[in-house]
Amino acid sequence: MIFHVLTIFPDFFPGILGHGILSRAIRAGLVEVRIHNLRDWAADRHKTVDDRPFGGGEGMLLKPEPIFDAVETVLPERGVGRKVILLSAQGRVFDQQAARRLVQSDELLLICGRYEGVDERVAEHLADEELAIGDYVLSGGELAAAIVMDAVSRLAPGVVGNEASAVQESFRQDEELGCEILDCPQYTRPADFRGWKIPEVLVSGNHAAIRQWRREAALAKTRRNRPDLLRA
Repeated sequence: MIFHVLTIFPDFFPGILGHGILSRAIRAGLVEVRIHNLRDWAADRHKTVDDRPFGGGEGMLLKPEPIFDAVETVLPERGVGRKVILLSAQGRVFDQQAARRLVQSDELLLICGRYEGVDERVAEHLADEELAIGDYVLSGGELAAAIVMDAVSRLAPGVVGNEASAVQESFRQDEELGCEILDCPQYTRPADFRGWKIPEVLVSGNHAAIRQWRREAALAKTRRNRPDLLRA
């Protein structure tokens, strides 16, 4: 799987790409990340990629010309396996379902927004999807791109050593309810820490009872922390 990242801050990424699961996936050849400097497609000698918004207003917008030129150069052929994602605070919220959908792609090009935003024609006529990582505003899309790459790449075949680990994690599909729920609470040694003891069922050896407890505990935690998942 190949990630392309279009950014005006290419030096943001080496540290992030040098650690953890994503780093191991890159070294193993399972994932490839190509960082592209948007300023390489600027037309003037000052490498200008932004301008003032029509109609007035605060801040600057990323211009459409360098973004279109960059995307059409990096991904000249688009299709089912090659998608362009615009990362902005105005997009649909990126979640685990989106990660599962995007991992089906062979190549993803992530456009990192900056300043006050991106010319709307990029969202309307160039990007396949516009995604946000939450209902808040960041200074730019670089952090969002790193999050998307991490969440998507760990679902790619072979990236996580234990394939079951990628299924049974913080968000998982509950077949009976037909929606995603949180994972169940997890405990490790010591069994008694400062007087807080683990649920006895976990050391009972009764696997059926453990499975039942885990689902009930997962539902309880979902109702408490993320009731919106159950409403959905």
